[in-house]
Amino acid sequence: MTTMESLIGLVNRIQRACTVLGDYGGGTGNNAFNSLWEALPTVAVVGGQSSGKSSVLESIVGRDFLPRGSGIVTRRPLVLQLHKTDDGTEEYAEFLHLPKRQFTDFALVRKEIEDETDRITGKSKQISPVPIHLSIFSPNVVNLTLVDLPGLTKVAVEGQPETIVEDIETMVRTYVDKPNCIILAISPANQDIATSDAIKLAKDVDPTGERTFGVLTKLDLMDKGTNALEVLEGRSYRLQHPWVGIVNRSQADINKNVDMMLARRKEREYFDTSPDYGHLASKMGSVYLAKLLSKHLESVIRTRIPSILSLINKSIEELERELDRMGRPVAVDAGAQLYTILEMCRAFDKIFKEHLDGGRPGGDRIYGVFDNQLPAALKKLPFDRHLSLQSVKRIVSEADGYQPHLIAPEQGYRRLIEGALGYFRGPAEASVDAVHFVLKELVRKSISETEELKRFPSLQVELAAAANSSLEKFREESRKSVVRLVDMESAYLTADFFRKLPQEMERPVSNQKNQAASPSPATLDQYGDGHFRRIASNVSAYVNMVSDTLRNTIPKACVYCQVRQAKLALLNYFYSQISKREGKQLGQLLDEDPALMDRRLECAKRLELYKKARDEIDAVAWVR
Repeated sequence: MTTMESLIGLVNRIQRACTVLGDYGGGTGNNAFNSLWEALPTVAVVGGQSSGKSSVLESIVGRDFLPRGSGIVTRRPLVLQLHKTDDGTEEYAEFLHLPKRQFTDFALVRKEIEDETDRITGKSKQISPVPIHLSIFSPNVVNLTLVDLPGLTKVAVEGQPETIVEDIETMVRTYVDKPNCIILAISPANQDIATSDAIKLAKDVDPTGERTFGVLTKLDLMDKGTNALEVLEGRSYRLQHPWVGIVNRSQADINKNVDMMLARRKEREYFDTSPDYGHLASKMGSVYLAKLLSKHLESVIRTRIPSILSLINKSIEELERELDRMGRPVAVDAGAQLYTILEMCRAFDKIFKEHLDGGRPGGDRIYGVFDNQLPAALKKLPFDRHLSLQSVKRIVSEADGYQPHLIAPEQGYRRLIEGALGYFRGPAEASVDAVHFVLKELVRKSISETEELKRFPSLQVELAAAANSSLEKFREESRKSVVRLVDMESAYLTADFFRKLPQEMERPVSNQKNQAASPSPATLDQYGDGHFRRIASNVSAYVNMVSDTLRNTIPKACVYCQVRQAKLALLNYFYSQISKREGKQLGQLLDEDPALMDRRLECAKRLELYKKARDEIDAVAWVR
C-alpha cells in the first residue's frame, strides 16, 4: 500500500470510528470531548442548488447513486469515502449504519440515502446535521473523502421552515470554517461567477483562497461564442489552486441512464477537441479533479499529522484523567465491594472533618450560631414584660398567699426567678437545632464533594440517611444537656448573689408608742412601688448573671454532644448496618448511576479509538 493510500485510508477509518462515537464534525458532536473528526483534513463540497454538485460527485465516483429532484435534495451531510481496489474487482458500497450489508446495485444506494435521510428528518423538507456515511469500493476511484453538503439556497419553498436559508448556510459554515477543511466550490459556467453562492461563501471563510478549489460546471451549456477562460485561467477570480472545468452528463443522458464510464470518455473528448479549452485539456475533467484532490488531501494530511498527534495525545491524557476520576468498574466479590464502600466512607469522613476544622468552608457557621444567633435570642427574651411592675406585684402577691411577707418576699423572689429562667429553654433548644441544621448541610455538602461517591447514587442516599440518623441522636442528647443546664439553674439558686445585695435597714425606734404613731420610711415603702421595683431590679440582675453563664455553657454542651460526636462517631451506625449486609445487598449499594456508566463506557471507547489512531498514524505517517 502506498503512503497516500495508507494516510487517506487511515483518515477514513478514524472518521468512521469517530462517527460511531457521536463525533462527526459540523460542530454537532459531543462537546464534552475534543473533536478528533474536526482535526482531520476533509474535502467539503459546496454549491448552490442546480450548480451541478451531484453530477460532479457522480463523475468522480463513476456511478449514478445520488438522489435527484427539485428543491433541496441533499438534506443531510453525506460523508463519501472512496477506496480504490484492484482492477477487475467488483464495485460495492457500504453504509456505516448498515455495516454488514454490501450494495452492488447503486440504484439501491440512492434509495437507502433517501430512506436514511427520511429516518432523521421525516418526509418533510427539513435538514439535519447528522451525517450519512457511505463508503464505495471500486477500481475506478482514487482514495478520497468528500463531504457533500446541502445546496445553498436563497428562497424557502413550500414545506420548508422560514429559516431554511440561514439553517443551511450555518450548517455549511460549521464545516468550511475549520482550518482543516478543503473547500470544493462548485459554480455553473453559464452564470456570472460574481453571483456564485459557493464562491461567495468560500471567499468569506478563506479570503486568501489557500483552502479552496474552484470547479466550473456546465461548460457545454454556455451560449455560443462565449467561454469560461477568464475564470479557468484565474483572471476573473484567482485562487491559490487552479480552476477545474467539468462537463457533466446532460439531462437527456441522465434520463437514458447513460453509463458513467461512457460519460467520462465523452467529457475527455470534449476537452481534447475543444477549440477554447484544448490547451487546458490535461487539467480538466472529473478524473483529473479526483486525482488532484486526492493528492492534495494526502499532502494536507501529512502536514497536519503533528497537530493531529498532539490533539490525540492531549485527548488521551484527558480521558485517562477522567476515567481515574470516575473510577474503574467495581469488583463483584463481597469482600472487594465492602472494602470499596469503606474506602469511600473514609474519603467522605475526611472531607466532613475538613469542613468542621476549617480546611473547607462551612464549619464556621457553627461558631456563628454561638456568637450571633444565641446572644441575639437571649437579648430578645421578654424579661421586661415578665419583670414589669404589674407582673412583679402580681407574682409576689400570689406567692404570699393570705399572709403578706414580713421582710423579704422569699417565695416571690423564687417564683420570679424560676419564671424568668424558663425562658432560656427556647434559645437553648434553638441553638441545638441550628447546630443540627449546619451539620446536616455539611453532610450533604461533603457527600457531593466526595468524588468517589458520585458514581453510586444508592450509596449516597444510604450514607446520608445513616449520617442524618446519627445526627438526630446527637441532637437529642444535646437537647437534654442544654435543657438540663437551664433546669440546674432553676433547681439551685445562688444565695450569695442576694446576700451581697444592699439590705434595707429599718430605722430603730424608741418605744412602741412612737412606732405606732409614726411608721418608719422602710415600713411605709414595704408595699410601695419602689419596693417592687427593687425586687424586679434584683431579679433582673440575677437573670443576667445566669444568662451570661448559659451563653458560655450552652455552646460547650452543643459542641460536646453534637460536633464532637459527629467527628468521632458519625458513621458508626452506618458501619454497624453495613457489616450485616450480604454480597447481593452490597452490590445494590454499588449500583452506579446509568449516566455515569454510559459516560465511562464512552470515555473508554474514545480512549481506545485515540490510542489505536495514534499507533496507526505512527505506523504509516513516515512511510516513503
